[in-house]
Amino acid sequence: MNGKNLVYLDNAASTQKPNVVISTLSSFYSNSYANIHRAAFKIAEKATQEYENSRKKVQKFINANSSNEIVFTKGTTDSLNLLAFSLGEEFINEGDEIVISAMEHHANIVPWQMLCNRKKSKLKVIPINQDGELILDELDNLITEKTKIVSIVHISNSLGTINPIKKIIEKAKEVNAMTIIDGAQSIQHKTIDVQDVDCDFYVFSGHKLYGPTGIGVLYGKEELLEKIPPYQGGGEMIAKVTFENTTYNQLPFKFEAGTPNIAGVIGLGAAIDYLQNIGMDNIDNYENELLNYAEEKLTSIDGLRKIGNAQNKASVFSFIIDGIHPTDLGTMADAYGIAMRIGHHCTQPIMDFFNIPGTCRASFSFYNTKEEIDFLHDSIIRIKKLLG
Repeated sequence: MNGKNLVYLDNAASTQKPNVVISTLSSFYSNSYANIHRAAFKIAEKATQEYENSRKKVQKFINANSSNEIVFTKGTTDSLNLLAFSLGEEFINEGDEIVISAMEHHANIVPWQMLCNRKKSKLKVIPINQDGELILDELDNLITEKTKIVSIVHISNSLGTINPIKKIIEKAKEVNAMTIIDGAQSIQHKTIDVQDVDCDFYVFSGHKLYGPTGIGVLYGKEELLEKIPPYQGGGEMIAKVTFENTTYNQLPFKFEAGTPNIAGVIGLGAAIDYLQNIGMDNIDNYENELLNYAEEKLTSIDGLRKIGNAQNKASVFSFIIDGIHPTDLGTMADAYGIAMRIGHHCTQPIMDFFNIPGTCRASFSFYNTKEEIDFLHDSIIRIKKLLG
């Protein structure tokens, strides 16, 4: 990049793709492309089998009880909008309350605001402290008998905070509220077991999991998916259509209207195989090692202020430099070949809380190295001198 060796530190936004994912996509399009579920010819049968095998891979990857609980969507945002519509239509009434947190991505804020506006319900927010941790003492005041939905991010994309989701879910269960976990930033770092977590819904995106763009997953407990209406109508999601009435297809197809992202689903399956060969615990341990090294190395820079000091963090390091706008720092870093995210990271309420315009964010993957962190450290010092 810019004539330099690329140092890619924007993994929280999207991850680079293993060769096996790229070759799987190429092979599918070159050798076995066909639409799925509807045709009887051989390559269509093969495409259908590969697509449904990927659903089973996702099921096992997150330990869902059944492949019927795995719905393919366009991504985390699409999954959350599906839930905000379908849960809202079935369960939310005027005066009901929905609880989120102050560290949510806009995708886990705006759909609930829209629902609250439609249904005249109320949105409540769990606050954070200066370390970027949820103030759990507020749960008793926020989660009440009026609470119908609690939707919480597992790991903050801008702070790296790992939230105690099991504790929040247990509190929600006391009032029979449904629970949704935004796993966009956790699925690629941690071993996820949805039965152990015992959430009602868990959502994530394939492109953050070393898979293709345009594919996401909505996990939902089967009994709840059966109860709620579909988000979109069209082909595939139907059992029978007349001009008088339509009956919906069985799970999970009830929520998969139209021709899906077939290649994306198959590519996601290849990414899951790749990660399981490495081992999610191995990835987690190495990324924690990178984060600890980065925090020790980068906080030694004079004038650097880390944003997000939670005790329990994933491999995200957000920071600002005194006297330098994040945009200027990110632009200069680009000249050195460093790909680092700058801005509000779709979490404007967090930036407002810390009274800053945005941050620079270095987010690490298992393919990053300590030498790259050293290079980032040295580059920041050079940029400070140039801009000082």
